[in-house]
Amino acid sequence: MRVGLISDIHSNQPALEAVLQSMPDNLDALVCAGDIVGYSAWPAECVDRIQQTCDIIVQGNHDRDVRSPNTYAHNEMARAGLEYAQSQLTTEQLAWLSHLPVSTHAFDDRLYVVHSHPENVDRYVSKGMFPSVSTYMSDETQVLVLGHTHRQAAVNMTKFSRHGWVVNPGSVGQPRDGNPMAAYAVIDLNGSLVELHRAKYPIEDVKQAHEAVGLPRKSAARLEKGE
Repeated sequence: MRVGLISDIHSNQPALEAVLQSMPDNLDALVCAGDIVGYSAWPAECVDRIQQTCDIIVQGNHDRDVRSPNTYAHNEMARAGLEYAQSQLTTEQLAWLSHLPVSTHAFDDRLYVVHSHPENVDRYVSKGMFPSVSTYMSDETQVLVLGHTHRQAAVNMTKFSRHGWVVNPGSVGQPRDGNPMAAYAVIDLNGSLVELHRAKYPIEDVKQAHEAVGLPRKSAARLEKGE
């Protein structure tokens, strides 16, 4: 069973479309690990596209907090992105985001999906912490999927005398691992295989869109460096 994994789209429609086009045709399901909105210029379009294409979706912190942008008063880019998203999303889209599950198990518990830490909500889980979070996997779980850090990584837990994989597919819309290309992953639950992928997209179009709608320039400028 082949499953596509995406996370942290952050309203970046050009990046999302590039990833969806790059995905293999023979996928059995598509999973989104949260943060559909925030930062960029296409929140409503990205919500619509995720609803159309994804089979499993969990809630990220930006999806949860889009109704309260001042939660990010300390972060100009995050606050501005959420204020813009709130102004663009319909009442129905806002309600849908607020009711997304924080985590979910799927495919007979073979897949466990959460946006950040499985227990400590909003905690960043770096690659070095993957062995510790693997303790939240049941005996049936083959892959634990999480996002939030915007850093693509996959670790086979057999290296630590455990089973399964912990995978962060990276960020579609705002990579922070030094690679500006949109990130995603593909897993095979039957063969326990993990593939990490990147897709090029027109960053210049995003910069122009940010300028047009009044979003902070540095929100788009950082995309060129993958930071």
